[in-house]
Amino acid sequence: MTAIIDKIAWIYIVEGRLLGARSKAKDTYYLPGGKREPGETDAAALLREIEEELSVRIRPETIRPFGTFEAQAHGKTDGVLVRMSCYTAEFEGELRPASEIEEVAWLTYSDRERVSEVSQIIFDKLHDMKLLL
Repeated sequence: MTAIIDKIAWIYIVEGRLLGARSKAKDTYYLPGGKREPGETDAAALLREIEEELSVRIRPETIRPFGTFEAQAHGKTDGVLVRMSCYTAEFEGELRPASEIEEVAWLTYSDRERVSEVSQIIFDKLHDMKLLL
């Protein structure tokens, strides 16, 4: 039986650069987001996770689905997959790393090897759409 880690993620692009986050003691960048809590909607999870990780408030009326992507989970045993439901949204506030996040970075397609497997699929799609430098 395949184990699936179900997550939500925020796709935020400025001038062809994608917002990424790196947790303390890790060398891989991830898309900001995380796991839903029991009974939580995707939108509620996105609002909570982004505020916890990046100190900004997602504007709920701007949330739009981008797509769902699946790949081998980074750092997990073979057969453990991550399924990431991705959303775009605007925010209020100033981006600052918080909680377990040590660094935020503006990533381009040349950073593809520095992100998790599922994020590489997303990088490819954004690049194909001419959204990522």
